[in-house]
Amino acid sequence: MTVNDAVAKRIANLLKEKNMSQYRLEQNSGILHGSMQCIMNGRNKTVTLSTIILLAKGFDISVAEFLNDDLFIPDNFDME
Repeated sequence: MTVNDAVAKRIANLLKEKNMSQYRLEQNSGILHGSMQCIMNGRNKTVTLSTIILLAKGFDISVAEFLNDDLFIPDNFDME
């Protein structure tokens, strides 16, 4: 799994958990729709820390809370 895959899965899980639409997340975070689509569809190869910060802001959680998931265990990643 890539870091982008883990971020996309975390976004999907948080959207369900918080009963939030992707559109609302885009509005809350300031991430453009096209950029969000690239993350969610796997076209984005890397996700920056800046994007993680914006996503956390959009979900109204801390960056630590966003990353506090088994998806982000280092052994799960294909590192290049």
